[in-house]
Amino acid sequence: MNEIEISDKVILISAPEIIKIPIIENNEPLIDIKELKILKYGFSPEIPNNTNYTKMRLSVFHKLVEAQALLPKGLSFCLYEAYRSISLQQLLFDTRFAKVKALYPNWSNEELFDETIKMVAPVINKDSSINIPPHSTGAAVDVYLIDEFRQAVDMGIHPEKWMDDIEGTLSQTNCSFISKEAQANRQIMSNALMAVGFVNYPTEYWHWSYGDRYWAYHQKQPCCAIYGSKD
Repeated sequence: MNEIEISDKVILISAPEIIKIPIIENNEPLIDIKELKILKYGFSPEIPNNTNYTKMRLSVFHKLVEAQALLPKGLSFCLYEAYRSISLQQLLFDTRFAKVKALYPNWSNEELFDETIKMVAPVINKDSSINIPPHSTGAAVDVYLIDEFRQAVDMGIHPEKWMDDIEGTLSQTNCSFISKEAQANRQIMSNALMAVGFVNYPTEYWHWSYGDRYWAYHQKQPCCAIYGSKD
């Protein structure tokens, strides 16, 4: 497989050019990968007893399976999180915002907001409009690579540690401060996912989406995103 280049340019997830994209819901169902036994997944992330994190849109599932078939022998995807409720999204945003504010106490609210959304999509945009976070549509998946023994390979930082990466450096897809092995593993994963039409949020190597506004913008779709909120 030829290497696919990942852009260093970051358009923030609730930038004006993203949130202005209309959504025309195609009413595709959410499916639960627990019931299909094709893709692997980890424990409930973020909060205990989350029963929804393994749900995603049907086309997202099919494309993830297609991308997995492109991985080198012995590697497969492990899902960290897919669908996320609006209430959980708000909790994570508030938690991250507080951590950023503690690190940069002299920053303005606008600066704190922009720094926070590098890692968490807002529920309410900077202009006070209601946002549609990718995870809440079933369009976004957070994934990493595991080997044949179901052990996580070196990716530089595990997705479960994202909140500890307070400056967001290690989480960036093109991070140069991780091992060569981790950089290679990120490229392997990116090649497979981009080949089937997923779009990455470059501040989080694990975050990929299909069908949401961020995808529509980067894929230059002519009219709209196809998935709205499922909350």
